[in-house]
Amino acid sequence: MILCSIKRPPFLFSLNFVSIGLMVGLNKVIKTLIISDFLLQSGWGLVGPIFAIFVLRQIEEGTVVAVGFIAATYWFVKSVAQPFIARFVDVKKGEADDFKFLFYGLLFANLVPLGYLFSTQLWQIFLLEIIRGLCMAFVVPGWAGIFIKHIDKGWEALSWSADSTGIGFAAAFAAAFGGMIAASLGFRAVFILITVFGLFSTLILLSIRDQLVLAKPFKPKLPPSEKPEKQF
Repeated sequence: MILCSIKRPPFLFSLNFVSIGLMVGLNKVIKTLIISDFLLQSGWGLVGPIFAIFVLRQIEEGTVVAVGFIAATYWFVKSVAQPFIARFVDVKKGEADDFKFLFYGLLFANLVPLGYLFSTQLWQIFLLEIIRGLCMAFVVPGWAGIFIKHIDKGWEALSWSADSTGIGFAAAFAAAFGGMIAASLGFRAVFILITVFGLFSTLILLSIRDQLVLAKPFKPKLPPSEKPEKQF
């Protein structure tokens, strides 16, 4: 009762509205990348806390030890490949490669859950995690490369914080609902939802494609102003 009677200071409410208003001021590219990240986490967050249960119950030879090695496989593959891809993104001019890596990496990574639907053997799960690790190794440098280049000056902290906040909310709600969906509808429904959220996360990126520097400016070759002299 005592806690219920405590009133929040008015400035906390105004601070929340100001924060929302400031996020509206972010440019389209940044907002789209944040929404894409939010949708991605909303999907994969559904299975995060319950993936171990899926392996133990529905995969032959699935053990607690195997679950640990499955997670290690994804992070090892991603961590080994990612620096080389990131360096390529830094060296390559324009954002065409950044966008391709981000778009196609997300696309294929979000098809991986469909593979879980048909998996019964442990080696199949390992193979899918290797594929997902490679895909995300392309996604992260592509996403970061575009994000950094399009942050408006003076909005750096808010831009990064908005993305982190979105991921946090997505993970919180997805973790809670993922368990409920698996308990009531089964793991198949969870995996399908991951792919659905993931595809939305991927397709929304097409809305900013025209705003990126996809290639070097085209400079047409003009004909010479004077005719060349004939050589005899």
